[in-house]
Amino acid sequence: MRWEGRAESGNVEDRRSLGKAGLAVGGLGSVVLVILGLLFGVDPQMLVQLDPGQPQGQVNRPVDPAEERLASFSKVIFRDTEVVWDEQFQKLGRRYEKPVLVLFSGQVDSACGSADSAVGPFYCPGDARVYIDLSFYRDMQRKLNAPGEFARAYVIAHEVGHHVQRLLGYSKLVDNARRSGSRLEANRMSVRLELQADFLAGVWAHHGQRKFQFLEQGDIESALNAAFEIGDDRLQKKGRGYVVPDSFTHGTSKQRMRWFMEGYRTGDVNQARKLFDLPYDQL
Repeated sequence: MRWEGRAESGNVEDRRSLGKAGLAVGGLGSVVLVILGLLFGVDPQMLVQLDPGQPQGQVNRPVDPAEERLASFSKVIFRDTEVVWDEQFQKLGRRYEKPVLVLFSGQVDSACGSADSAVGPFYCPGDARVYIDLSFYRDMQRKLNAPGEFARAYVIAHEVGHHVQRLLGYSKLVDNARRSGSRLEANRMSVRLELQADFLAGVWAHHGQRKFQFLEQGDIESALNAAFEIGDDRLQKKGRGYVVPDSFTHGTSKQRMRWFMEGYRTGDVNQARKLFDLPYDQL
């Protein structure tokens, strides 16, 4: 992926120098479940756990050139999303309210509660921030079998897609279902939301490629592979040995690949509505 030399986003909070010991006990389980409902779709048990011996407060961390490169990459891709979505919202006659990217290490506090790196990247609607521990990129390669820079870009674009959903009003549909519907219906609405975020990531890739010409051979395939590896069915099969479709919250591998490619093929943000109009069995 071609990204070096382009401008970085200025809407970034780097909290990597802050570290806290393990999560407080009592009441946090519900907070984590709320966060997981907004996540990128990764089974927390498959990811690295926070070191309980890490001291409270600020941590003196030596500069790691490889990590700084990942930080720069994330900032560039985040700005790419800002440019694309600013233009798309102008076409809709609206103003794009830019989110903030938060880089953290180990654990972070957000308006959605405290979370550690095990939950993976997430978007918190309460503070309009995308949170990512850069170690997740390593986990993508080592634990999820999803290497590649464009696969990483897909991660960021998916989380930004959740911000776009909030601005366009789609998130409210899922919030209402979680409050008033059955658990099955809430899960299905969550699947719709996650697949729509994949679609919006594809829309971003479509327009980003036209504007920045950042794709190289194999990049789309790396994003599709990431989508495949984080499908509910694949993660459940790997983690449990069997699949429970009624418990899906993010969609199958096939669905995630399909809707990313649909967004990439059309580049039409208006078609995002399909994810809430189609019968569930046609997603």
